[in-house]
Amino acid sequence: MVTTDWQSDLRRRGYRLTPQRQLVLEAVDALEHATPDEILTEVRKTAGGVNISTVYRTLELLEELELVSHAHLGHGAPTYHLADRHHHIHLVCRDCGNVIEADVAVAADFTAKLRGSFGFETDMKHFAIFGRCENCAGAGADEPSAEKAPGSRS
Repeated sequence: MVTTDWQSDLRRRGYRLTPQRQLVLEAVDALEHATPDEILTEVRKTAGGVNISTVYRTLELLEELELVSHAHLGHGAPTYHLADRHHHIHLVCRDCGNVIEADVAVAADFTAKLRGSFGFETDMKHFAIFGRCENCAGAGADEPSAEKAPGSRS
């Protein structure tokens, strides 16, 4: 059971798996890529008394302990996911907001060029690429641009 692993990980580092920590970890696990506000909403389904400060403090500690990781997938709040999942690049659709996880291996040539040209070691676990997903790109190709604009008239 995953919760036992969290408990062991925390104990090994001198921390307990408090009810709040467990609820935040479970919410991050269930939501996969979630902002602190989304995590709070999920946590409040079980524990109505938890506030946003508790969520932020808990996420900060869990990130220090390398149990969760965050990425910036736009201009809003960072999104969190479990750190024990494979490292991945976030492909973010600007139209529908869908987040696709791509293995960091797809960027191996790119990161090798950065290392060779600039001596720069990349941290791909926080990397996001913005564009259009296959569905939105396909839908956009089928529609004239005037019809795509919300509220536009033909």
